[in-house]
Amino acid sequence: MSAILKGRPGKNLILVTGRAHPRLAADVADQLGIDVLETTAYDFANGEMYVRYTESVRGADVFVLQTHSDPVNKSIMEQLIMIDALKRASARSITAVCPLLGYSRQDKKHLGREPISCRLMFDLLKTAGADRIMSVDLHAAQSQGFFDGPVDHLIAMPVLVDYVRDRMDLSKVAVVSPDAGRIRVAEQWAQRLGGVPLAFIHKTRDITQPNKAVAHRVVGDVRGLDCVLVDDLIDTGGTIAEACNVLDEAGANSITIVATHGVMSGPAVERLKSCKAKEVILTDTVPIPQEKRWDGLTVLSIAPLLASAIKAVFEDGSVARLFDTYPAHHGQGFLFA
Repeated sequence: MSAILKGRPGKNLILVTGRAHPRLAADVADQLGIDVLETTAYDFANGEMYVRYTESVRGADVFVLQTHSDPVNKSIMEQLIMIDALKRASARSITAVCPLLGYSRQDKKHLGREPISCRLMFDLLKTAGADRIMSVDLHAAQSQGFFDGPVDHLIAMPVLVDYVRDRMDLSKVAVVSPDAGRIRVAEQWAQRLGGVPLAFIHKTRDITQPNKAVAHRVVGDVRGLDCVLVDDLIDTGGTIAEACNVLDEAGANSITIVATHGVMSGPAVERLKSCKAKEVILTDTVPIPQEKRWDGLTVLSIAPLLASAIKAVFEDGSVARLFDTYPAHHGQGFLFA
């Protein structure tokens, strides 16, 4: 296959990727019917990075796919260097595709003298030369306003909802938000599952310490129900595991954890394996190596969603329409652009 997808006369699409998640880039390229453009990339002895494209990108619409996974700062810097190289090589347009956007949780100030690092991320991408940004399930949708240009905020919910709907008796399901801040997302989940009951976990967080939250009680009745606990990101797994324990104590029949980004740092895997959840469902926005997988983990492909959005942007179509017209059921692997 060619590394270039030709559109209208004078329009060519090129997909490039950094070294953070090459498997995802290959899956997206396969959905688009092209190859990932070959890139020369390596590290110098002191950790500095070098990037060069092996073919011309002049006049092309280039999509730079790089998820900001561990090591986060290296992944971010590599994408910035790639964008700068494209700008200097006369690419027609540059879209930074960040399935997981680094620092997106730091989108506001809790205390004095704190940074708003999410805003800094958008500024860095803009300064490097990105004309557009595409990401999946930002921590807060309003952070799109930090970027002076188009931001395509994709949601993984349709992919995840389909999987859950096919495997659970919806007459016995309740959707649970792990905290009050995610209630709006849980409401959308409940609606897509046919108006099932909704509950949330009341918790407190120590804003002076990272990854520290305490779940207190369930607001809503979950007794005898199969609970679908939905979140955007699982980092150390402490909050979500504690929420499972609270739901179990409240009489839940079963618990299924669903999240978009499976970062799973430090003790996360052991916490998830030993918590009360019967299954953990994630997407592959970040790479999940074999040593972090177990029988109770399901990883769904986000590639069809990314490919559909990339194709819509390239063809000057509507990205929002992808979700407005999303069918009731499509099955895995459906390219809906």
